[in-house]
Amino acid sequence: MLTEKKARHFANGSVYCFALPDGKLIESTDTFLPFYTKDAIGKKQNKLNNYELGDRTERWMIGISCMSGCPVHCKFCATGQMKAKYRNLTAEEMVEQVDWIRNLHPEIDTNKCKEFKVNMTRMGEPALNWDNVQKAAKILRDKYPNVHIYVSTIGIKGTDFSWIEGNTTLQISLHSFDEDHRNWLIPYKNKMTLEELGAIRTKSNLKTTINMTLVNEDDFDLALLEKYFDKDHFFIKLSPINKNETSDANNLGDGIIEGINLV
Repeated sequence: MLTEKKARHFANGSVYCFALPDGKLIESTDTFLPFYTKDAIGKKQNKLNNYELGDRTERWMIGISCMSGCPVHCKFCATGQMKAKYRNLTAEEMVEQVDWIRNLHPEIDTNKCKEFKVNMTRMGEPALNWDNVQKAAKILRDKYPNVHIYVSTIGIKGTDFSWIEGNTTLQISLHSFDEDHRNWLIPYKNKMTLEELGAIRTKSNLKTTINMTLVNEDDFDLALLEKYFDKDHFFIKLSPINKNETSDANNLGDGIIEGINLV
């Protein structure tokens, strides 16, 4: 049973800190956007047309944790700095985060949302809890037939991506094409190389996302992008740094992508 500890509310949603029964903490988000933003790739624009934010009947996105804490320790993420040792969540604990937020809005029929999306993008590295992530995805697909599941990983060697199909989409957190800098930004040894990541193929209805939180211009290399990541199977998403004590301690500043806070 989740217990709400803290919450921050914004114009287009909320972020929650929950305590699990054993006292471990996790983070979940509840956000929404106008449906036209789903076609950011086709429009080649990832900005709102105006100040109208839509509602949960258009694009409703629930972000969940797959761990409490994280062993990866990315240089711009505060999650790895949690004092308590990380713990894998069970599939049921992942699903409960979705149900808890879903139950805040009983008036909305998720089957009638233009998009109902569960992002496995908050605390933790899904590939280090892969069995429970797959089990949670199956439960969510059975419970919410139109759910779009979005799984984000740094790409751990030996991970089986064969179950990523249909309305389940994969994201790879890359952050730099320079392997030395990538290894510094993501100091987890057993991760796939650029060449190995570029060889990933899924049966998803959508292309695999290559996510890059750019901290300097040298992290982006168009030649390596074209060499390793076939445009028919991948697209690039550039993300801002969400500043925190960890990113500040590593002197990462604001990065090179301007962030936008909706308040």
